[in-house]
Amino acid sequence: MLDESLPTFRLKSNRLDKHNETLLFSHYGSEFEPKYSLRHLDPQQHGSKNRYAAALYDSYNSDVLYAEALLIPEWTQPSLSAEQIRLNGGVPPAPQPILPSEFALQLYNPDQQVIVRHKPSKWNQSESWDFELPSRTFRAPSASALDRSQNDPSVSENTPRVGLRWKKDSKLNKDLVCFQSGKALNPDGTKKKHKEPDITIAIFQGQKEVTLYEPNLIRVDIEDIKGLEVVLLLGAVVIRDVYFGEMKNTFNLTEGRKASGSNSTSPRPVLSQVATSPVSPPGVPARDPRIPPTDPRSQWELDAETARLKQQIEAEERQRKKRDEAEERRVKQMLEAEENEARRKQAQIDEETERLKRIYGDQQRPQSHPARRYSSDPRQSQPQPQPIQHHYPAAWGSYNAGPYMSGANAQSSFLTPVPQQNQRLKNKSSIFSFGRRRSEEDGAKLSKKRSAVF
Repeated sequence: MLDESLPTFRLKSNRLDKHNETLLFSHYGSEFEPKYSLRHLDPQQHGSKNRYAAALYDSYNSDVLYAEALLIPEWTQPSLSAEQIRLNGGVPPAPQPILPSEFALQLYNPDQQVIVRHKPSKWNQSESWDFELPSRTFRAPSASALDRSQNDPSVSENTPRVGLRWKKDSKLNKDLVCFQSGKALNPDGTKKKHKEPDITIAIFQGQKEVTLYEPNLIRVDIEDIKGLEVVLLLGAVVIRDVYFGEMKNTFNLTEGRKASGSNSTSPRPVLSQVATSPVSPPGVPARDPRIPPTDPRSQWELDAETARLKQQIEAEERQRKKRDEAEERRVKQMLEAEENEARRKQAQIDEETERLKRIYGDQQRPQSHPARRYSSDPRQSQPQPQPIQHHYPAAWGSYNAGPYMSGANAQSSFLTPVPQQNQRLKNKSSIFSFGRRRSEEDGAKLSKKRSAVF
């Protein structure tokens, strides 16, 4: 702090939102109290990409907006070198933002726009930022309708303007000093003939504190002192962020993911479904209609993402083909192994068969008797009833049927009864039974001996 008695604003980061800050105010050695709230774009939102914005709100009433600034940088032309495109994975290098030569501060109530122009440093001149403020801002009270129909003095070309300039204090540090560089009365911007000395108005020290040099403020011919204070605070913050900060963080640049064929460990169902369908550029996700049109950087990011997805899909397709070929080879080897195993078992069976033939020889199996053939006539297929034969025992037993008068042999056979044998009776077969052998029929038939007399 330069002097406790001077009005001093200190920037303090917000604990909850790192991208927002609070401007604390102290005067005449008092404690620092919140006075303004400085808000930036949320880097996580899609609408904050590739641009810079800052707004100054009231610290206690968040609906009161004093001023804001929006910077959309210009971009370099993409390189057409084939070598750089090849090294970048088939995509031209990303366009880089160009440091803006000017930016605008929009003030509200009353509405006013202040253009801050950047002048780069030279061998005999340090870097500076020039801007102008009207000496009269508010309209004079009047009951005339003609006066109310006229433009505000802040936008009138006939209103005198006061020239102000932020300038680096030295080349060894980043401190800035704001001077009053003179007045301009002519509409073409030319200044007065006489040159007034520069008057120090504010000092931006350590990029954290803005101190207003109050004794010199009364020499500044500006009606809207509150507007001057807002312009000094917001202008100092924008100069610090844009011209002294990293452009990647300032404009929320996102580096496009490198297109590579390597896939993550976890499979992606969406890419697997896309890989089975014809390759087509992925659709652009739904965007907020309030977002400005696509800038070259966003278009490059879309092209780079499209190229990366195409290469990833092609890599997945190649891996899928490799998996299919490996599976086909595995199935083929499995079938060949099964076929070899079947041939081996068949060879063992043939070898065992030959061994058994050598041991037991080639024995023919007995042929089975052919089945009997029957006529198609159902009456002939039915068995014929056989007559019932009644056998009565002889009264004197059974006698030999030898000759009646045959000597000694005949007598013995006549008087000696022959024991009765159990004769097995067989059913009479059909006349069509030609398949029965004669020997079997003769063995089963009862034969009657003839008498020797008759």
